[in-house]
Amino acid sequence: MRLEMKDIVMEFGPVRAVDRVSITVEQGEIVGLLGENGAGKSTLMNILAGVYTPVSGKILIDGQEVVMKNVQTAEKNGIRFIHQELNLCKDLRVWENMFLGEEIKSNPLFVNKKEMIKRCKKIFDRMNTNIDPEAIVDTLSAADKQMLEIGKALQFESNLIIMDEPSTAISTEEIENLFKIMRQLKKEGVSLIYISHKMPELFEICDTYFIMRDGKLVSSGKFDDVNEEIITEKMIGHNLQSESYDSSACNKQEKIVLSASHIQCDGIKDLSFDLHQGEILAVTGLQGSGRDMLADVLFGVEPFSGELRINDKLMSNRGGQSTIGKYLKNGVAMVPRMRAERGIHNDLSVLDNMSMGFLNTKFHKIFISKKEETERFERERQAMGIKVGSTKNPITSLSGGNQQKVILGKWLETDADILLLDNPTQGIDVGTKFEIYNLILDLASKGKSIIVFSSEFPEIYRVADSCIVLYKGKCNAWLNRDELTEKNMMYYSTGANLESIADEK
Repeated sequence: MRLEMKDIVMEFGPVRAVDRVSITVEQGEIVGLLGENGAGKSTLMNILAGVYTPVSGKILIDGQEVVMKNVQTAEKNGIRFIHQELNLCKDLRVWENMFLGEEIKSNPLFVNKKEMIKRCKKIFDRMNTNIDPEAIVDTLSAADKQMLEIGKALQFESNLIIMDEPSTAISTEEIENLFKIMRQLKKEGVSLIYISHKMPELFEICDTYFIMRDGKLVSSGKFDDVNEEIITEKMIGHNLQSESYDSSACNKQEKIVLSASHIQCDGIKDLSFDLHQGEILAVTGLQGSGRDMLADVLFGVEPFSGELRINDKLMSNRGGQSTIGKYLKNGVAMVPRMRAERGIHNDLSVLDNMSMGFLNTKFHKIFISKKEETERFERERQAMGIKVGSTKNPITSLSGGNQQKVILGKWLETDADILLLDNPTQGIDVGTKFEIYNLILDLASKGKSIIVFSSEFPEIYRVADSCIVLYKGKCNAWLNRDELTEKNMMYYSTGANLESIADEK
């Protein structure tokens, strides 16, 4: 299938989100769609997928104009969209999600459950993943939920698949599996549009690129003809020099604000460490290393054995909602991973989302003052450059990067002493990433203590004073600043040092 989008225009009130954009995708081609958050990428793809109707412009498939009236029209034309924010029914089983709205029936009254489970297993085998078709979706890991979404697109005959940040929650091994599937689909003549902020992935898997900025198409070409620096400059519209760690930003002091001693739970084994005032400590590790579990333990989400002290005060190890409240009151705040599921309240406005942290920890009045709420929001908006039309709009109306800034602002307004940042730049463009890195460094310089949970070396190297490397729930290495290299991080993350020791024995 050859796809052409010609002179597409999309407006939301006075805002022109897509401004006369034209792209072409050849049959069996993998196209990278790039741009900062809010550039118009998702809007353009939602038009192609039948979610939005453009103000003007044409969509041509093999030279014939097609009007995408709705999602069903797009799917009938072989177009499937795997959204960044997963579109799954958590209370249903895997096979029910896989065939939702397209059930296989044994007769007009009954669905053929056996056949659907059989097809699920077949597609998961093809993807080299072990997801149980009869599992409840809510019990799946974030990575398995992402693989399920990909499986849904592969299950049906698709001529063009749009993938929006598909690798955000999956491991390196699963990304390699995904790329194998994509290459096989390419050989079969299926076209793919791949949206990602991870440059190495784009250069590895994509043939051509289209770059959007402020709703306009600003550049296109082949990846073979450019490098990461050129692509980055085209995305942000100016030269962004690669900033390295500034040792003068280190404000680590003698005072210990968090002390973990022999922490143990499902996923963590006998872990001990200290966090000092003004320190930026990174925690890294591959999928399943215990990194995610440790973040939840330090915020009171998960129960654990061992001892955790905040400012020398012994903290509850029971886990749960009431425990989280105690951690909040003792000056711990958390920007969680998977913001759509854990960080925002979809049904609330931008302003309400920003206010929730302050109202839950610092508010002691009878009535809420909208004026004070607006002042708090405006303070964070100016500090972080949050782009928002109206604070009354739902949080989901913002781009991913601006949603992340709202989540950060929500916790900054609590004036917490300890900030847990779990994958803080997930799905965020390169320009916004550097804004957040500078914010982290600034907070540390003011005496805030920060733990950054991340698997991205450039991110860790940009901000961290030191780094804990987890492997199978244990601390496999503590890397000081001068030991912090990508080679060392991967060496210990993969447990290569342990295998070497085993070989010697």
